[in-house]
Amino acid sequence: MATPTLIDGVSAPESALAHKAAYLVQRVHSPAMCNHVHRTWWFSELLGRKRGLKYDREVVYLASLLHDLGLTPDYAAEHRFEVDGADAASRILVANGYPERKARLVWDAIALHSSAGIAERREPEVALVHMGAHVDVMGLWIEEITPALIDDVLALYPRLGFKAAFQSALAEVTRKKPHTAVGTGLADIGRRHVPGCPIPDVCDLLDRAPFDS
Repeated sequence: MATPTLIDGVSAPESALAHKAAYLVQRVHSPAMCNHVHRTWWFSELLGRKRGLKYDREVVYLASLLHDLGLTPDYAAEHRFEVDGADAASRILVANGYPERKARLVWDAIALHSSAGIAERREPEVALVHMGAHVDVMGLWIEEITPALIDDVLALYPRLGFKAAFQSALAEVTRKKPHTAVGTGLADIGRRHVPGCPIPDVCDLLDRAPFDS
């Protein structure tokens, strides 16, 4: 068996299901996106340890690795990409014998991972996936992780042009399902990267509600 990779004395979960999740994301994601979901877990774990939180490491690992399944052709459906990903992850985990209680927690962590102001008020597992993803995407909470540990994570999982790859993946979802962009950051993605994308305007939706005032 290969020696686990360590960062600050920490290694990723080594269960059979953890290995299946790692193989799955390697298969369905581009290298840049695959590295992002791994970095999400490392940043989640480092933040959890820094804050002294008690949480299920495997739940955080599985939710982190699977949180962007809804951005892939294999698992995109008709809902918001976060919900598509949560649905797919939950199905996969339950089919592999994962306890339904834990699968529901993974569902919540993935479905809410982009919900600022909400996810961080939920269970530690949900909050950490949200925070770890946003360390990587926007640099939020990065000051809680030492620069040396950031460098260690980036050395293990390089960014490989992640900013462009991530925006491209979001733009493709917005192009195919513009209705799911209403009231989310995908509306900004659509306006910048998808010319003519018919994203409904929230003000128009309010004005068209079937009431007199």
